[in-house]
Amino acid sequence: MPSQEFVFKQFKILQDKCAMKVGTDSVLLGSWVNTDNIKSILDIGTGTGIIALMLAQKSGAYIDAIDIDENAAIQAAENAKQSIWKDRIFIHHIALQKFEFESNKKYDLIVSNPPYFVDSSKAIEESRTNARHTDQLAYADLLNGVLKLLNTTGKFYVILPTKEGELFRDMAEERKLFLTKLTRVKTRSDKSEKRLLMRFEFIRKTFSENVIVIEQDERHSYTPEYKALTKDYYLGF
Repeated sequence: MPSQEFVFKQFKILQDKCAMKVGTDSVLLGSWVNTDNIKSILDIGTGTGIIALMLAQKSGAYIDAIDIDENAAIQAAENAKQSIWKDRIFIHHIALQKFEFESNKKYDLIVSNPPYFVDSSKAIEESRTNARHTDQLAYADLLNGVLKLLNTTGKFYVILPTKEGELFRDMAEERKLFLTKLTRVKTRSDKSEKRLLMRFEFIRKTFSENVIVIEQDERHSYTPEYKALTKDYYLGF
């Protein structure tokens, strides 16, 4: 059973109220995002608030973080409030579709670790289903929200499994949102890739691509590149 508290170098995450606990995907995405010269951030589907807190640690940006699940929003607000960046993180219990309609803001950076299971079997617990499946946040809705809320020079970051990521890329480019950076994630070098870390912008250009491997041969023996990426956050690195 996951711990009800996860401690990082500069903040801690309470997660007893959240269906989805702290995981590698969130840490990868939060570590990978470049926040240079970023003044405003939107975190879509914030969950525990982990990515919002990670981005607050490495930027001076004001951050709005939204979640459709009430318990997740309550938990994210608790985690933000106990951090040293509480005056820059604002948690909203709201669906993206409603937030998009009501907000007049434009963001320099939007980030999301979204639901991704489309066809697989669903968890019995509704909150866990919403957190893992696309029923409450279809890819089209996510992209429409990004198109409405992202500055013309802004950047959108997302992490998805490979198959879903390729589908998402096609849908994004149909809407003139173009892939500009790609990192393929492998759990080990002898395994097929597991996740795609993707950055999208409104300008089409040649994108950079690389691969990161998380573990060496032994489980929890982490690679130098994974340690380098996440060292500002994990206590052990």
